[in-house]
Amino acid sequence: MINVHSWPTPNGHKVHVMLEECGFRLGRDWQVHAVNIGQGDQFQPDFLKISPNNKIPALVDSDGPDGKPISIFESGAILLYLAAKTGKFLPKSDRAKFKVLEWLMFQMGGVGPMLGQAHHFRIYAPDKIEYAINRYTNEAKRLYGVMDKQLEHQKFIAGNQYTIADIAIFPWLRSWQNQGIDWADHPHLKVWFDKIAERPAVQRGVAVLADARKPLTDDKARDILFGKAQYEKR
Repeated sequence: MINVHSWPTPNGHKVHVMLEECGFRLGRDWQVHAVNIGQGDQFQPDFLKISPNNKIPALVDSDGPDGKPISIFESGAILLYLAAKTGKFLPKSDRAKFKVLEWLMFQMGGVGPMLGQAHHFRIYAPDKIEYAINRYTNEAKRLYGVMDKQLEHQKFIAGNQYTIADIAIFPWLRSWQNQGIDWADHPHLKVWFDKIAERPAVQRGVAVLADARKPLTDDKARDILFGKAQYEKR
């Protein structure tokens, strides 16, 4: 059994989708343990043992590479682990593999952090700071433009094969409206987005824990999610 400690955020959904795409089924092959980041569950000692950076998701596989349990944190590392475990969604040839890894790193270093900041300053920040809103909205638009250009002459992010690069990026684009994006400006990316959204495994993955998440409406939840509680807990 694979145990996933997670929450319905883009980083959580990456792993949920990957598991379902790899043929694992929730309840049969893997189970999810809710880590309510709005309540501070990510600071609990048991969770910190498997995710020392107090971030979701974290995965514990009872059947690790040597037949012994293994725990992994960081969503990108989990995608790579599951790709290696199953032999799926990561090409075998070095040239194709490194192309996928380029775009996985693009997501980890750019799409995730920048779209997250755009979402935060546009929607959740208690003070509407025009400079921050413009900075991160413009960066979100730039990143969408990079991806749109990449998809102008190919089916998927890293080529014509569906890979962990697509799985990593897709959940972050589901909140496009909150990031200040107009799909009309990114037609190639929109075709890709709609195609990924139609995949049954993707639909199952993004539905995991979806009913558990509530909108952030109070200062405590904002503080926990966006920094204050992290310093208070240390």
